Amino acid sequence: MISQHYISKLKEHMEVELNPLNRQLTQSEIMQFAKDKDALLCTVSDEINSEVMDACPRLKIISNYGVGYNNIDVERATSSGIIVTNTPGVLTDATADLTWALLLDVARRVSEGDRLVRRGEWKGWEPGFLLGTEVTGKTLGIIGMGRIGQAVAYRARAFHMNVIYHSRTRLSSEEEQKLGVRWSSLNELLEEADFVSLHAPYTPETHHLIGRQALKKMKKSAYLINTARGPLVDELSLAEALRNQEIAGAALDVYEREPEVPAELKEMENVVLAPHMGSATVETREAMARLAVENLICFLKGERPPHVVNTRAWEKLYG
Repeated sequence: MISQHYISKLKEHMEVELNPLNRQLTQSEIMQFAKDKDALLCTVSDEINSEVMDACPRLKIISNYGVGYNNIDVERATSSGIIVTNTPGVLTDATADLTWALLLDVARRVSEGDRLVRRGEWKGWEPGFLLGTEVTGKTLGIIGMGRIGQAVAYRARAFHMNVIYHSRTRLSSEEEQKLGVRWSSLNELLEEADFVSLHAPYTPETHHLIGRQALKKMKKSAYLINTARGPLVDELSLAEALRNQEIAGAALDVYEREPEVPAELKEMENVVLAPHMGSATVETREAMARLAVENLICFLKGERPPHVVNTRAWEKLYG
């Protein structure tokens, strides 16, 4: 997860114990591993809930190796006086790039064609063979216009796309003009977009944001792309919509219960499935490690970490 360089940096300030199993730990294993620790560096796949915190009475800081933190019960951490940090900013371009890789893949049926060739079923060029959908000039709907959403919108300009967006915080008119985007209601976006790309944070309010009703509003020719958080999408409703040809296809990098993926989605040719690899570049993972370690070292030196999630807890405990 973290290079030896950054492990050595940590060892200059604290005693470090690494995951002994070299795989994702179960919740009970996390509780056993962290029960006597003052600090914990975890990934977005590690569920750090109230039970884990109860089992770790010495815990003072949780450094999350990732920008999202819905794997951590932040409210409980705050009430327990535990600081939570993350690694924002450094994975913006990598995630935006993967979003476009998935969008182009599902639109042009690249993975589908790859599988066909490998099975030995390609019989040669034909006029109507494996026809996809053009991206240039189409309408892209972005839900969530934070750093990643804006980076996706910026890339859309190369395809001369009409970009509409919906976000809890609207951009200024100057920002909209600079990016070449237009704000719309969620319903309008779903009805107009040829491609719907999710970049919203996961909160109780955004749980299953894309469910049965939202999918029914989308065009039958539209595609859904999710590189944000799995629970934004009701996967069973998505499978039903695809099965009934209510939308054209989907490309997913994140899932509700990772690493589980519904069997029906895996069987569909018009679905591209990636293994949560939005930030999976050498450069980005190195930068994430640097921030995660910086957060820990600053805290242990009595300084405010650069990326505190629960600022209320920091201000209450450390002023």
